[in-house]
Amino acid sequence: MPKSKRDRAVTLSKTKKKGREHKENIVSSIRDAVEKYNSIYVFSFENMRNLKFKQFREQLKSTSRFFLGSNKVMQVALGRSESDEMRPGLHKVSKLLRGDSGLCLTNMPVEEAQRIFSEYEDYDYARTGSIATETVELKEGPLDQFTHEMEPFLRKQGMPVRLNKGVVELVGDFVVCEEGNPVSPEASRILRLMEMKMATFKLNLICRWSPEDFEMYQEGLQGSDIESS
Repeated sequence: MPKSKRDRAVTLSKTKKKGREHKENIVSSIRDAVEKYNSIYVFSFENMRNLKFKQFREQLKSTSRFFLGSNKVMQVALGRSESDEMRPGLHKVSKLLRGDSGLCLTNMPVEEAQRIFSEYEDYDYARTGSIATETVELKEGPLDQFTHEMEPFLRKQGMPVRLNKGVVELVGDFVVCEEGNPVSPEASRILRLMEMKMATFKLNLICRWSPEDFEMYQEGLQGSDIESS
């Protein structure tokens, strides 16, 4: 009887013992999940928010299991080539694990999985370094949205403000952020005070694998040599 690829020993070098054991546990968990679920999706994410993703994952725990972390470890679990892939065609999935991506193993019908991922998005405050989606400019004059106690804090963020009869006043026009440019730490704080949520947490399906077929959802991925079968 041929030896199962799932039982093949995995070498994860250049790690401390605890780190190696953790990675081997992840490999084992992924391989167990491959046996239990009908479909495997690779998804990418934008503006990841851990708490919101945990809530999303919790909603689907009865039908699905998610893996995030080292792409290389997930690739090892699935197999990076036809010669070491756990199941036929899984090396195609492995090659698409790069950048900000993860695995979803699920028993959901295909149409339901596509709908849930495509419809999901959540808004949050922009973090330092994220790209501004619009230009925010404050005009000279009173800033009624800020209380007088905030005036020292606003000055520390670079805003040209003063108190005028207990009202925070901008003494000149001020650009908080510009569309297409990274959000500065100061801009991030100001936007939060203004309750402007500029970041959208989204999950985008890249491909789907099942024992019967393989389907790409995003065409023309850079560096991809994967073809649907």
